[in-house]
Amino acid sequence: MIGILDSGIGGLTVARALSDRLPDYNMVFFGDTARGPYGSKSAEIVTDCTLRGIDFLLNRGSEIIVIACNTASCLAGERVTERFDIPIFEAVTPAAELSVEISEKSGIGVIGTRAVIDSGAYEKKIRELDPRARVCSAACPLLVPLVEEGWLRKPETRMIVKKYLHPLKVRQIDTLIMGCTHYPILKKIIQRKIGKRVSLIDSSTTVAEKVRQFLEQHPETDDLLGKEGETEFFVSDLTEHLKKAAKVTFGRNVLLKRIEH
Repeated sequence: MIGILDSGIGGLTVARALSDRLPDYNMVFFGDTARGPYGSKSAEIVTDCTLRGIDFLLNRGSEIIVIACNTASCLAGERVTERFDIPIFEAVTPAAELSVEISEKSGIGVIGTRAVIDSGAYEKKIRELDPRARVCSAACPLLVPLVEEGWLRKPETRMIVKKYLHPLKVRQIDTLIMGCTHYPILKKIIQRKIGKRVSLIDSSTTVAEKVRQFLEQHPETDDLLGKEGETEFFVSDLTEHLKKAAKVTFGRNVLLKRIEH
């Protein structure tokens, strides 16, 4: 089984991307909605929540783990790989690798939560891959609540996106990493405001593609995974608002199950 961990329900974009690429594979999703989003939390809290979330997914039978949350990937990635001896995929590396591959002028922008941007994880990884890269980052703390409120067509949302992207546009980037699983839902607005010449990278699809490639190259792990096409969705808190937001994020109705965690 493929286990998918998120701080809330934004990671359903990763679950959807995995489902598109690996439709026959059994998956289990856990969104820590009682404690998320993690974007404003300390590294200690994020790490503790991430480790507990992974324990839950392992107890449900997961053989590999996908950390859908960019904040958890940035703040807890090293501790996770040290503790667990199974394949673990985080969101940062695949997106950074693709940005270096497709950027024509090494002008790469990154948007994410405060915790993601403050961690410098994307900038560090990109410069490891391309020391010449010119990396510009911007924290966009209001975008997650706007998505979860369903404000996808509001003029206020377009104005806020434009405000956040302005410093990156001035720096004339040619590639932009959407370093949060919620942001692809605003992709059309982001593309319009940053300019059509800038290539957008969706960290949800890049990590999903990384998993697909890994399983193709490692049949011994692939053989461990169930392939009945079953997916379960668990959350640590559940409200009507979350149910509606999950449908927007996943693209269709999702049966969320609340668990004590």
